[in-house]
Amino acid sequence: MNEKNDSTIGKVRIATEVLTAYISNATLSTDGVAGFSGNLGDAISQTIRGKQSPSKGIKITEGEKGYTIDLYVILAYGTRIPDVAWNIQKSVKLRLEDVMAIDIEGVNIHVQEVVGAEGDVQNEE
Repeated sequence: MNEKNDSTIGKVRIATEVLTAYISNATLSTDGVAGFSGNLGDAISQTIRGKQSPSKGIKITEGEKGYTIDLYVILAYGTRIPDVAWNIQKSVKLRLEDVMAIDIEGVNIHVQEVVGAEGDVQNEE
């Protein structure tokens, strides 16, 4: 769990699952995003638990000045990758800083795949 200090009242604890839900919602609502791409840990978790991990494709790291978020995304073919990445960064940062009042050091976008109109996949990284 993540904590935010407020010396006048106490500490506010924000569960990683809550951050993940906000990040996922902000990312998936961005035009051009087809979904998240998981890693080996996500695949193992899905095999063992029988369901998809809610944090698939999302890595949250807490630093001294705030959180750093790494997103591993799948984009739709025909979209301008820099524009979509910029829009994801703005959306996630705005949602977390304004709605949840937490500091964000950075939002890193890792494009893992580009999915074409017919479902073709083209690896980008």
